[in-house]
Amino acid sequence: MRSLIDKCISGSGQLLALFVLFITMTFSTSVWAKTYSADLSNSQWYLSASIFECSLTHPIPRYGKGVFYHEAGEKLKFYLDANANPMKSGKAALVIEAPQWRPGNGVQNLGLVPVSDSSKPIVVARKNARNMMEGLMDGMTPTFTRKAWYSDDSVRVRVSSVNFPEFYNDYLGCVAALLPVNFKQVQRTKVLFKVDKAEMTKKDRTQLENVVIYLKADNTITSIIIDGHTDSSGRRIYNRRLSKNRAEVVRAYFIKNGISEEMITTRYHGERYPVAKNTNKRNKAQNRRTTVRLERGRRIASNAAASSSPEG
Repeated sequence: MRSLIDKCISGSGQLLALFVLFITMTFSTSVWAKTYSADLSNSQWYLSASIFECSLTHPIPRYGKGVFYHEAGEKLKFYLDANANPMKSGKAALVIEAPQWRPGNGVQNLGLVPVSDSSKPIVVARKNARNMMEGLMDGMTPTFTRKAWYSDDSVRVRVSSVNFPEFYNDYLGCVAALLPVNFKQVQRTKVLFKVDKAEMTKKDRTQLENVVIYLKADNTITSIIIDGHTDSSGRRIYNRRLSKNRAEVVRAYFIKNGISEEMITTRYHGERYPVAKNTNKRNKAQNRRTTVRLERGRRIASNAAASSSPEG
């Protein structure tokens, strides 16, 4: 190889010599790369489907697994789940390339993705996760490359397309049936009110509609705690009544839409528990609220006029 480069340099081929040297170094690096990949005989995909989440899981021998995950109310993502992460923290190159048994196709570069020191070292956001899916449907192989933490060698993790198309349509059907929200998104809900009012807007009702949809789908929810609040304007007795009306209007919405009255506890606190100091209009607007909290596993049996520890 050295003699070839010398010959190129001796003429007008200096650039060619540098190119040959680059190819040689690239080839040498790939030889020493540690590659994790399923081959034709052991490439598998598994679909897990529900109205709460959809996932497509691909076991990667000696490494762990790759997972396309779509939770209700969230965007698609892909992540690697490593038995023991061999990659150094930093940035990994993500490309979509032809599989080893079908060389010759071009390479699509999807850029760099973060690598963390954790059991899920790589998480790919929606756009590139979709690009990866499209590549798999075309028989291509998404590949992550990063320096190893234990040496100067490279580590490559490849996601096989073999058997992926068999599950793709079922996965799309699962995504289409997902709830519009997940538990984290409805576990705590806040409705804000105008000055001296206990009336909900169309936007408020749309927000609570998603809570109702979730409640009807998840039978592990045992209690709904509704807390009414006001700002510091007005007399204490009046504020107590106003906070009660604000809690009751939300309670009435749930009952009207088919939620069991036995699940609901309403509490009202007047101005006692502000979430912001009542020093200006903006802060007061945050205090004119009713909060809804969903509980699993225990039920608060009776309504209460006030509580020492309401959710704000």
